[in-house]
Amino acid sequence: MNPKPSKILITGGVRSGKSRYAVNRALNYAAPRVYLATAETFDDGMRERIAKHQVERKSDFLTVEEPLDLAGRIENLEFQPAVVLIDCLTVWVNNLIYHFGEKDLRIQKAIQDLMQQIEGSKLPVILVTNEIGLGVMPENALAHHYIDQLGTLNQSMASICDEVILMITGIPQQLKGVGSRAYVDQPVTKY
Repeated sequence: MNPKPSKILITGGVRSGKSRYAVNRALNYAAPRVYLATAETFDDGMRERIAKHQVERKSDFLTVEEPLDLAGRIENLEFQPAVVLIDCLTVWVNNLIYHFGEKDLRIQKAIQDLMQQIEGSKLPVILVTNEIGLGVMPENALAHHYIDQLGTLNQSMASICDEVILMITGIPQQLKGVGSRAYVDQPVTKY
């Protein structure tokens, strides 16, 4: 029942079905499964979203909360899971900027560490992120910095993942991997 170990990036817009699809993909792996949650509860709305996601996952996953050090958390898991689902890189980059400040070198270090951890891991990993390159560019410098950080991270992750899925209105579109016609003629800048 277990598919071959792989790295899967699932992207899409807000409320496009990314997390639900990621959970369903992770359920194809035997237990134990780790759900690495990056969200922090700053308000009631976020608490409600987190609670909803927890209900959807039921007891099929061990939830590990890690808002900042994803690479360290993966490296130091107390057991070897069959798969790790990281939800989500979008919130994680926001957390890094919020906690460290937009120009802090710890952000680049955290991103580099995660890239190395994912690329070198034999463990199957499913990553969820938002596709933010389709919207209107905001006018403030902090938003530009955030979009640049996340966009570059998304491109770098896509370059090392075996599969890339774009969710559109709950429908997965295979961009890279088995059955896709993806063609990349230029190397992606990595961190």
